[in-house]
Amino acid sequence: MKIIGRKSEINELERLSKSGAPEFVAVYGRRRVGKTFLVKEFFGNNFVFYATGVSRGTKAEQLQNFQDSLLEYGYKGEASAPKSWNEAFKRLRSVVEQSRQKRKVIFLDELPWMDTQKSRFVQAIDLFWNKWCSTREDVMLVVCGSAASWMVKNIIKNKGGLHNRITCKIHLMPFTLGEMREYLQSRGVRWPEQMLAECYMVMGGVPYYLQQIDRSMSLAQNVDRMFFRENASLGDEFENLYSSLFTHSGDHVEIVRALARKREGLARDEIVKETSLTDGGGLTRRLTELEQCGFIRRYSTINNARQLYQLTDFYTQFYFQFLAGGKTYDDEQWLHLQGTSKHNSWLGLAFERLCFAHMPQIRQALGIAGVATKTFAYQTDGAQVDMVIERADKTVCMCEMKWSALPYAIKKAENGKIGNRLLAVREKYPRYALMVVMVTSGGLVQNEYAMQSVQREVTLEDLFG
Repeated sequence: MKIIGRKSEINELERLSKSGAPEFVAVYGRRRVGKTFLVKEFFGNNFVFYATGVSRGTKAEQLQNFQDSLLEYGYKGEASAPKSWNEAFKRLRSVVEQSRQKRKVIFLDELPWMDTQKSRFVQAIDLFWNKWCSTREDVMLVVCGSAASWMVKNIIKNKGGLHNRITCKIHLMPFTLGEMREYLQSRGVRWPEQMLAECYMVMGGVPYYLQQIDRSMSLAQNVDRMFFRENASLGDEFENLYSSLFTHSGDHVEIVRALARKREGLARDEIVKETSLTDGGGLTRRLTELEQCGFIRRYSTINNARQLYQLTDFYTQFYFQFLAGGKTYDDEQWLHLQGTSKHNSWLGLAFERLCFAHMPQIRQALGIAGVATKTFAYQTDGAQVDMVIERADKTVCMCEMKWSALPYAIKKAENGKIGNRLLAVREKYPRYALMVVMVTSGGLVQNEYAMQSVQREVTLEDLFG
């Protein structure tokens, strides 16, 4: 099967597989993003050993599962399960040593699940790498896990024996719009750009969700089938998603629920007020974990006046907007919502999030891909600007994002608001050139106000670039 997108990740894996040196690769990212698929497809399942952790398994169950994999890959020693992880990795050494493959790739999947309480798993893999793997030029150890916070803390930023031992880390992100279109086309789905964009705004570029799409149905029918109908295929996804990633997932859900209510995000003290959580190290860990998994982003307002946390996960926002209230007893709810004020309001806000998720494509469309930039939000009592791009060439782009099915026409009142926002931004950048950029889903009507106020336009097609 062809791997869609993932060009930089494939280039890294190719380089490492041919390096002629011991390599320790950590692949992490949110659940359902395609980590296991990438590794298996790249190597063609050509591993000297492969094992995956058991979800919520005990230490004994994890070790028995590991032993079963050892036997599958030719282990000739004891048939009973090892008593410790040190013993398990000693047995793995014998499996690797008997292999005649030139490049001996070991793939350990869902590593966080193997690390049960008091199992000393991390110490064992530390010893396995430092004492044995690192001395062999033919070994490539690939570890993978959806619990990004565990992977970062215990493997990538380990303060013990694994400190700085990772030779490559791959943080696998959801597909971009362009990659999503390529993936869906490979499955026979031929939708126009606005429908594809709405699909992305419902479920993000998460391959597993996209895999559920039935090409014989419209987008609205698919959303109903996947999320709203009785026994929907992804009806329990929200609970499964957060509980599988985080040990204390209730705290994480509280945070994202609070952020879902605030378009621009919340400052740390505001999160404390909106939740039952206290300010301290626990909150810091929860916010860091959500950020590492790609559910939220931390960003600054102009001049770093304020740091905000904003919900960026499309599916989570969709869930709180339409699903969190419980069963509606309407198996065609999404079909019935089409064109309503609730649906249109969501489209507008989700489109802003879509633009932020595709900043490289916006910079490319503006011809500033090679220019150093900083992106901010700016808010005063009289004006709110959702995206300000500060450029190293002494230019500031004030971006207005508008979702509409047809070309968007700037009217007199809106033109006045644009003027007020420009004045507010001018106060912060008195020596910069200012440029109004319209990012639209359906194009821009070139009326007198557009001709007067707008210098550049970015289209939905550009976001697919």
